[in-house]
Amino acid sequence: MASSTASITAASAQLCNSSSSTFRRGGSRSSLVVGKKYNNNKTRKSKNVYALRNFDYPEALLFDCDGVLCETERDGHRVTFNKTFKENGLEHEWGVELYGELLKIGGGKERMTHYFDNVAPKDSEPWKSTTDPEERKKLVAAFHKRKTEMFLEVVKAGELPLRPGVARLIGEALEAGSKVAVCSTSNEVAVQGIVDTMLPQYADRMPVFAGDIVPKKKPAPDVYLLAAKTLGVDPARCVVIEDTHIGLQAAKAAGMRCCVTKSIYSEGEDFTGADAVFDCLGEAGEERAKFHDLTTPGAFWLNPPLPQHLNGDWYVGEEEEDKDKEEKKVEGSVVYDSTKAIIDDLEKL
Repeated sequence: MASSTASITAASAQLCNSSSSTFRRGGSRSSLVVGKKYNNNKTRKSKNVYALRNFDYPEALLFDCDGVLCETERDGHRVTFNKTFKENGLEHEWGVELYGELLKIGGGKERMTHYFDNVAPKDSEPWKSTTDPEERKKLVAAFHKRKTEMFLEVVKAGELPLRPGVARLIGEALEAGSKVAVCSTSNEVAVQGIVDTMLPQYADRMPVFAGDIVPKKKPAPDVYLLAAKTLGVDPARCVVIEDTHIGLQAAKAAGMRCCVTKSIYSEGEDFTGADAVFDCLGEAGEERAKFHDLTTPGAFWLNPPLPQHLNGDWYVGEEEEDKDKEEKKVEGSVVYDSTKAIIDDLEKL
């Protein structure tokens, strides 16, 4: 009996330690014929013992751009916003501290609109002479286009180097067969420019989902869900690399794992609910996380994620939450009909 048990243990260990791609997809399993050995050394009552592969590799690694790939915000975007204002004769200048507050608004056009609406003096230009809402949108779009042109000049000049470990982790993911993409609220041209300039060796294998590609920007999960759908991967098998609280919210609402690499502006933000938090990804020899650490279960988490808010409530979408729907109590929590199927499946486990 001891010999049989030892055989099973050794065979199972061999299966779990295998680096073959067979063991990188859910549901993979191998069968072993195991029987009891008697004194005459004959094996009887043989049966199949199935050894399930006990971890899942990410199907996709999804990177935010600004603050994750490069430290672009303080010395890139902020500077070129200010150059745009000056070029258009506007007496506005976003200091380092003010820009940190404005980053709570996702998207450059949205950020400018919020500033002119709520922060800039009420009698200041350009809102003073431009009062029609549609004309204001056109003006902001023109400012943003020019700002993006100047930002790309900064990127191409090599003034915004990659953060430590970014290229390493991307290379590890692609080599392991995972898909890699960039998901950002920034202008698509600007994001593509960063990828093409800073990561040319991977650019043709890193699609960009950015800007106005979705109607709702982070903290809504739309851009991450679009990426998963386009790439043909399961959101629960995606790992997001973010640097901000609103990015973390978006990733978790999409039902994905999220690792945070703190950036200059996000150092003091609350990252409760993140699956892992690092100062950076780290170059070879100083890695905070390798691709093979991001398995489920793995070094940082045990179970697949579900779409939820950071407070633990299920995420069902803004429209669903606003509807007057029947609510049911499940262990003291309010759960909508649209998420009850998830609860029912969990209770069957």
